[in-house]
Parts: sequence; C-alpha cells; structure tokens
Amino acid sequence: MPDLKYDVLGIGNAIVDVIARAEDDFLVKQGMHKGGMALIDEPRAQAIYRAMGKAVEKSGGSAANTIVGVAGFGARAAFVGKVKNDKLGQAFANDIRKAGVAFDTPPAKDGPSTACCYVMVTPDGERTMNTFLGAAQNLYPADVDAGMIEASAYTYLEGYLWDPPHAKEAFRKAATIAHGAGRHVALTLSDAFCVSRYRAEFIDLIKTGTVDLVFANESELKSLYETADFDTAVAALRGDARLAAVTRSEKGCVVVSKAGAIEVPAAPIKEFVDATGAGDLFAAGFLFGLARGRDHKTAAQLGALAAAEVIQHIGARPEASLQDLAKQSGLPL
Repeated sequence: MPDLKYDVLGIGNAIVDVIARAEDDFLVKQGMHKGGMALIDEPRAQAIYRAMGKAVEKSGGSAANTIVGVAGFGARAAFVGKVKNDKLGQAFANDIRKAGVAFDTPPAKDGPSTACCYVMVTPDGERTMNTFLGAAQNLYPADVDAGMIEASAYTYLEGYLWDPPHAKEAFRKAATIAHGAGRHVALTLSDAFCVSRYRAEFIDLIKTGTVDLVFANESELKSLYETADFDTAVAALRGDARLAAVTRSEKGCVVVSKAGAIEVPAAPIKEFVDATGAGDLFAAGFLFGLARGRDHKTAAQLGALAAAEVIQHIGARPEASLQDLAKQSGLPL
C-alpha cells in the first residue's frame, strides 16, 4: 500500500462562483427555485449575468470548497476537477493552489469555457444557484490518478458529479481504487434537487458500501427517503449508512452510525450573512477531524466551527484561519 501523501482528496466540479445579492421577487421573475441548484446552458447563463446586479467572482465548486477548508485546518489536501485554459480557469487553478491544495488536473484546451455558478443571495442569507457546468462536465475517468487516490486517507466526492455521465464513471473508478487500497470514500449529497434526480442511485451507493461516509443537510436527507419527518429519515439512514453527518443549520448536526446518533450544537456566530458553502465547510472540518483520528463529536465540532466562519461573510471559502479558530475554541488539530 502506498504511503499516505494526502489526508483528503476531493473530486468535483471546478467552478467559479459569481455572487450577487437579490430580492425574492428577482428569483420569481427569473423562474428560480429558492435554495436550489439548477443546471443551465450558456445562453441562460449569459441572460442571468445581464439581469443580476453587482457581483463578485470567487472560485467555488462544492468539493473544491471543502478541500480548501481541509487545507485551511493544516491538512494535506488535493483536488481533481476540470477547467478550461481560459481566464476563469487560470483564476480557479491559482486560487486553489494558493490555498495549499495540490491541483494537477490538465486544463482543457478546447470545448466549453470554465464552469460558472451564478449565486443569488437573498436578504435571509439563503443562496439560490444556477450552474453552467462548462468544462467541468468533461472530467473523465482518465483524469483520476490511481496513485493519488491510493495515497489519500479519504476520497471525497460530490453528488453533483452524478450529472455528467463521464464524471459519474470517474466517481466510481475513484471509489473502487480507494477501497482497493484500504482507504475511505465520502459523499456529499449536494442538494435536495440533486437527490431527487438520483435518489435510487444514491441509496444504492450508501447501501452497498460504495461510500463509507455520507454528508447531507436536513432537506437532502428528507428528499433521499421521501419523508417530511426528520426522525424517520435518520432511522432509515442509520439502517443504510456506515457513518453519516446531517447538518441542521442553527440546530447543529446529527452524526449517525450503527452505534446510534450524536447531536452536536452549531457554533456561535455574530452575524448570519450568506449560507453559501456552509455544508461544504462543515464537511471540511469533519473530514479533517476523522483524518486526524478524532472522535465523531470532535470532528462535528470542527465542522460546525468551519461552517460558522463561512456563513458570516459573502463567499463559500474561509476568510479567517481555521487553524487559529480551532485553537481559540480549544479544539484539537
């Protein structure tokens, strides 16, 4: 078995977020489902960009945000995702490498432009996303390096990978290689609309042990088991999953395993600004904790700390040192 080179390796859509504040009536006028993620084509992307107000551009992508968070705790992190060799693709690569993440996926020389996600943040902090997958959907199994997977304690995969067919193949290849090397595989369900598209396949991934660890929020979990009752969904998840962490916003989270369920409160915040990236950063702290051999409660506390940092500003990546925040909170690194 290769020596461990990375604590966590993420595979996901390499996306640049274009973030703007918007009122609820803007969402209605644009036909957007508040709190969800819609896949759009390039003409729709251009129309949204023209209609939205003042925006900021920040590198994003669910798994990429998580991996940046993992690195922010001081862990060894890597990311696999496809960009085009264009201005946004270069910006994405520079940003993730600057965060201390290994990123070696060759950029596409032709084809669609680097993926963009147009994020509307309403006054209540909820984010509504419209994603043009662009070059990200051209992630192929050949982009998955077996040596990197084998040398990573955890391989982290995002549910959004289930949309592009080639990326789905890359997902399965990575999981097979990881388990063959005795490593762990984690999956985030990404959003409730993603779950509704691939419910049966996601449940199969969990039941068959293709994934060892599942991340979900409350709405995603209810969608997965088609129930409005949280306790019913948790009971079903406990029967299917080896380990899962379910976030519940200000209610904190529930860590579910065969041994039972542990509730961990949310970390305190001064001001709630933007929910973008909250689940991604929770996963970062949780994965970091597990990779460092911490118990489930401590891992969840690290996740809650990272989520609390990111929801207090615009954008899906940390602006403060997660290492320093953990030290100040008395949490082990």
